[in-house]
Amino acid sequence: MTMAATSQDRPAEAAASQDGKRSDRTFWLLAPGVIWMLLFLVLPIAMMVYVSFWTQTTFKIEPTLTLKSWITFFSSDTYIGALWTTVRIWLIVLVATLVVGYPAALFVGLFVRNKTLSTALLVLCVIPFWTSFLIRVLAWRPMLGKEGAINMILMNLGIVDQPIEVLLFSELSVIIGMTQIYCVFMVGPIAFMLGRIDPSVLEAAQDLGAGFWRIFRTIILPLSMPGVVVGAIFVSVMVLGEFATAAALSGRKVNLLGNIIVTQVGSLKWAFAAVAGVVLTVLMGIVVAALLRVVDLRKEL
Repeated sequence: MTMAATSQDRPAEAAASQDGKRSDRTFWLLAPGVIWMLLFLVLPIAMMVYVSFWTQTTFKIEPTLTLKSWITFFSSDTYIGALWTTVRIWLIVLVATLVVGYPAALFVGLFVRNKTLSTALLVLCVIPFWTSFLIRVLAWRPMLGKEGAINMILMNLGIVDQPIEVLLFSELSVIIGMTQIYCVFMVGPIAFMLGRIDPSVLEAAQDLGAGFWRIFRTIILPLSMPGVVVGAIFVSVMVLGEFATAAALSGRKVNLLGNIIVTQVGSLKWAFAAVAGVVLTVLMGIVVAALLRVVDLRKEL
């Protein structure tokens, strides 16, 4: 009996030892990523939250905890106005990039059957990124100015009699610039998801008598939603954190939360900048969490 019991315990001990080794291997594989996230994500955010409660005076900041900076932020029309302007421009740019980017992604990912050609078209979309971000932003000035290319074309075609002044140094110019800059981040993920659709599924739907719009509504759009969500996350995170485009194309008439942070840091008002940074981080977290609830990316991708 003793020998039989001992022989039965050996497989259990071997399995337990193997599970222990697997756990140790998993721990060492996860350790670098966890340490990286703690050092470069969790710790900076925690420090930003901590600094937001410091006492800010005109010429210095003291590590004495207070709610004064938070009260100043939420009681100031300037800061609240910048918050609502950021949200409004983000929503407009998000819709604009989707409206412009989805048809382009539909063409590249679904209608272009040649993979080499579709890859070449996607490469063409990212050619502007071969130049400096600031150059791409400033390039819109001669396009949108009173004597710029767009106004000249409209006047030569007889569409307008006078130059459209609102095209530059306005909220519209910021929206146009951001839409062009970030549209490619919407096109790429959607085109990738559309390229995964089996053509035989679409052919079967056509054989059953379904028209294009029904196929689009019942097959193409649902299968492309993971790409839409990924593209929306990319665009949202970058637009919400923007400051350079607004400063260059609005003539500093449009204040986003990013511009508030830059201004406060330049004035050495770290507590106010930290408050704006925390608000912006929370806003991004809410947006990303809401988008992730639309589609389960781990299941779909």
